[in-house]
Amino acid sequence: MLATPELIRETSQFSRLAEWLPRWREMPLYRDLLAHTEPHFSAPDLRADFPRLPLLGKRAMRTGFPDNFLPAGQSLETLLEDQVIELEHTSGTSEERLPVIFGRGWWDAQEARALRLNAFVAKILDEHPHARRVTITPPACNGLTCPRGWMSREQRIIGNTLFANLARIPFLLGEADLTRMAEEVTEWSPQFLDLDPVHGMWFALHCERRGIKFPSLKFILCSYEFVSVVHRRILERAFNVPVFNLYGSTETGHLLMENERGEMKCSHDTAFLEVVEPDARGIGDLVVTTLSNDYMPLLRYRIGDLVQRRTLPYGTGFIVHGRAAAALKSRDGRRVTTWEVDQCFVNTAGIAHYELRQEQNGNGLLCYVLDGTGPTQETLNRISSRLGTLLNARVESKAMDTLIPSNSGKFRLTRPATDRVN
Repeated sequence: MLATPELIRETSQFSRLAEWLPRWREMPLYRDLLAHTEPHFSAPDLRADFPRLPLLGKRAMRTGFPDNFLPAGQSLETLLEDQVIELEHTSGTSEERLPVIFGRGWWDAQEARALRLNAFVAKILDEHPHARRVTITPPACNGLTCPRGWMSREQRIIGNTLFANLARIPFLLGEADLTRMAEEVTEWSPQFLDLDPVHGMWFALHCERRGIKFPSLKFILCSYEFVSVVHRRILERAFNVPVFNLYGSTETGHLLMENERGEMKCSHDTAFLEVVEPDARGIGDLVVTTLSNDYMPLLRYRIGDLVQRRTLPYGTGFIVHGRAAAALKSRDGRRVTTWEVDQCFVNTAGIAHYELRQEQNGNGLLCYVLDGTGPTQETLNRISSRLGTLLNARVESKAMDTLIPSNSGKFRLTRPATDRVN
């Protein structure tokens, strides 16, 4: 394999990890853990020693917060008063909401690094240094990335970003609400849309029905939750611009960005990524060690998602398989991920959104929302056959007017039998 600039940056992460060790040793959360490591725990030893450290979960991060992260003599109140930090919260998709501390300007800086992993996006941002964006997300994200409650248009403009919607369930938006959103987007003239894929897809269908186009639009970012091939197909068809996946979380920042070749690439200056407990196919739990948040650095944090590492000639790529808690199980005991289920919808039409619910007996019920007149019976049969083969079970289908998100405001494409339907 060639020593490309990307591979050099990837390899240099072990030196970055060694630089972070003194900072981790100062933090109460990690002090006892690192006190039992070898005194020579340095860059040359990290490849062997680092994977032996225990994994960090959300419960440990919440216990004793914020004193578990802040060194002696620092207080959260003083840092907030001095306006050197921001305090946000995760959406609470996998567990209860988690408080997150980061320095002012950190969010924008780590996002900019991730976006520039895509040469097409980087070129647009160079051409438009103050690029305007429109964000369309559920209101239950965090205070930084989406407002909560009703706000006027003026209140929903922050810097170069217009937040366009305030609805928890997009399928319940009326024509008047969607028209208002389209009028705001037209007036704002954005260079890109920053979308929750379900909310963005429903807005795209409205624009398609009305023949609404946005001449300034150059690309679309999908984030906040898993982007399905059915969402991507509608967005590309309605707006006729490239759609890219941006993956991360409030507590870690943006970790992966889809490049112009469709590969999910790591932001090496933001975090060090590991895949632990992989199955025979190499699909395992994503573990994140952050490298850029001075106030709340995370050491071997189990984020709750499944990923698959891909070795490429010029670096490393990843496939994001979705939440570990949302994985299904085939009748022969094999784990079936959200990404695997979603691949059954490639090259199909007529479905705007779906949720595959697994029953206690292993069979599945595919609930779906129509795109236009909906899928043909032939298409439904083909999808059900693919899903049935994947689960080694029978899969039936049912058209729905709406599907309900989880308490966090995010939707699930796969729902295991142990997860009750709202």
